[in-house]
Amino acid sequence: MSQIHFNLVMTSSPNSHSQSVWAHPDDRHGLNLLSPDYWAGFGRLLERGMFDGVFFADTMSISDSYAWETLASGSAPRPDPWTILPFIAAATTHLGLAATLSTVGTPPYLAVRRIGALDNLTGGRVAWNVVTSYLESDFQALGLEQPSHDVRYDQADEFMEICYRLWDAFPRDALIRDKASGDYVDVAKLALVEYSGTYHSCRTYPAMACSEQGRPLIFQAGASGRGMRFAATHADACFALQPRSAMSDYIANLRAAAKQAGRPDPRAFFGVQPFIGGTEAEAQQRITELEERVPIGTALNRLGGLLGREFTEDDLDHPIEISETQASQGWMSAIAHVSEGKAPSLREMALHFAISPMNPRIVGTPEQVANTLEEWWRDTGCYGFTIVPEVLPASIEAFADEVVPLLQKRGIMRTEYAGTTYRENLLQQ
Repeated sequence: MSQIHFNLVMTSSPNSHSQSVWAHPDDRHGLNLLSPDYWAGFGRLLERGMFDGVFFADTMSISDSYAWETLASGSAPRPDPWTILPFIAAATTHLGLAATLSTVGTPPYLAVRRIGALDNLTGGRVAWNVVTSYLESDFQALGLEQPSHDVRYDQADEFMEICYRLWDAFPRDALIRDKASGDYVDVAKLALVEYSGTYHSCRTYPAMACSEQGRPLIFQAGASGRGMRFAATHADACFALQPRSAMSDYIANLRAAAKQAGRPDPRAFFGVQPFIGGTEAEAQQRITELEERVPIGTALNRLGGLLGREFTEDDLDHPIEISETQASQGWMSAIAHVSEGKAPSLREMALHFAISPMNPRIVGTPEQVANTLEEWWRDTGCYGFTIVPEVLPASIEAFADEVVPLLQKRGIMRTEYAGTTYRENLLQQ
């Protein structure tokens, strides 16, 4: 029987995803963001919940579009997530470890060397979320000019080609470690990488061998036409933020892009945010409590960034019509329930996205959440879900201890890991 798979998506900031959540009385994440012991315990929790892995989304810089109020309420500090992964790795034995690294600012050679070192040190448990950096502030921070959207993907294609050649040029079986002969490496199996492209070039022998899983897994979240072609060409798994109404179409488009690229379908994970309570009303009350903590200016700042327009508090009770915004109709429909099917007010929409940025909610008892996950998994043909947390670690403890056992009893979720590498556990059926 097929198995449903879960990864947890995180950001390395006090709030992770929901704005001002760090100030909730039950939240331990914000105050322990820079604590190695916290991250070790967090990794053990995810392994107890049989997650494939933890995945850190990330942007390099703090954009000028951030209001000071947004920064003050917990959007910073934001340490490099690659520095957090080793602490999680040391406390776990099976959990996959994924983080974001842009193709901007780091040459392909250094990316392969650094990621490859961690992949080897963890026994093949690393995945790389490849991004091309969409924020102008990332390029300003690095002193670079920002290319156009499609050119960034053209550059990334060349970047990945160099990475593939570097991985292939130092296979794992080149490590012979023969004390009798004194040979650590069979140099006959190494290859010189020579590449000269429009945007990138490289001439070297690689410094790192492949790990137990070969190369690191490649994750991607491209949703535009060009981005989806990039994902279909390179990704082992795709993380998508889609409203429920658009999930099936996304899967169809991704499969078509993969077919055109001549590759197997990447495994698609949809981001969802569970709110779990003893009753549906109790779960809904969790959302209300979180929304009440968010300063309205902070919520408007995030919404404006997502929709590409500015909002003022003068418009709070003004309904937002679908025709007024560049947001997809699917997203507008997904939150219409907050105003009984009518166009939501600016206040309702801003607070919704303050807690749940671009991911659908699943609200209810553990049984209701398990039912919805199974239904969406079967109906859409997705591989699994990327769980978006709220209060940490309490929301993930509830998921691991109350929802996961229900899915396991139905025979659609693992009760033990297939192996020790990320690749083995991602492919587990």
